[in-house]
Amino acid sequence: MIIGVLNQKGGVGKTTISVNLAASLARNGARVLLIDADPQGSALDWAAARNGDPLFSVVGFPRPSIHKEIGQIGQGYDHIVIDGPPRVTDLARSAIMASDIVLIPVQPSPYDIWAADEVVKLIDEAKVYKENLKSVFVVNRKITNTAIGRDVGEALAAYPILVLTATVTQRVVFAEAATQGKSVYEIDAGGAAAREIEAVKDELMGFL
Repeated sequence: MIIGVLNQKGGVGKTTISVNLAASLARNGARVLLIDADPQGSALDWAAARNGDPLFSVVGFPRPSIHKEIGQIGQGYDHIVIDGPPRVTDLARSAIMASDIVLIPVQPSPYDIWAADEVVKLIDEAKVYKENLKSVFVVNRKITNTAIGRDVGEALAAYPILVLTATVTQRVVFAEAATQGKSVYEIDAGGAAAREIEAVKDELMGFL
């Protein structure tokens, strides 16, 4: 399975979702590759901050030829997660074309909901060449007990893309884990953050 994590708006938590989703996929012994396709290299920075054995492989590949080279890059891996770039570029298009399913993190903000239109258009373009391409929204950095947190799913329903039932809440543990190059599972395996990531992973696997 190849999961592309993309949104054309920066600051939506793509890398946080990517590294923890990769960690979730690797927990049962699967071979997982995380491709950092963002020129900013946040996933590579996360990996560099880590002490000890890696949970999964991380490579930087911010080139617009991912879809052509994914077979060679991902050879021998059970799952691949692509941490995509911000902004509409040939690199973003290539990351989408390389994916089996595109996961679009959206914060519960009107600006994020409006900005989602750009990545939806890119996915529609890609489907001309890749009919079986799937895509879903995931609400990320949700703030509990707020009206916008409850209403974001309804707002996203205007797009022809499903919204995952599973959501990810704004939690300090995500930042704490990131500074150490760890996943939330290593900080608190039974905690709410780990359960939320696990729910996202399970729902994605159900789509595929």
